[in-house]
Amino acid sequence: MNVTVLTVDDSRAMRDMLRHSLVAAGFRVIQAEDGLHALEVLVSETPDVIVTDINMPRMDGFGFIKAVRQDVARRATPVLVLTTEVDTEKKNRAREAGATGWIVKPFDPEKLVEAIHRVAA
Repeated sequence: MNVTVLTVDDSRAMRDMLRHSLVAAGFRVIQAEDGLHALEVLVSETPDVIVTDINMPRMDGFGFIKAVRQDVARRATPVLVLTTEVDTEKKNRAREAGATGWIVKPFDPEKLVEAIHRVAA
């Protein structure tokens, strides 16, 4: 199964960790620095799964998820939130925006890979 994952995070260190973990698991990884950059990437890429942070400049994860869900071609793409946030209200807000799942940083690479396989199936 050749799965493409778009990771969206403003932290270069986090993007590097995600790329390392996901490439090692056999995924094709494309990356964006924030929600606006991710929307630009989506013009030319069709990921199977999106992993996004919430707290980012220019466009946060909530706005990005809403934009993805408004795009008919991407409406069904699974979106996993990967964040340091543990607040129930923010989890609910992400779910209402259209998030598929929620993973707290620091992440366990094996659990992230399992979650991606689950939602990409």
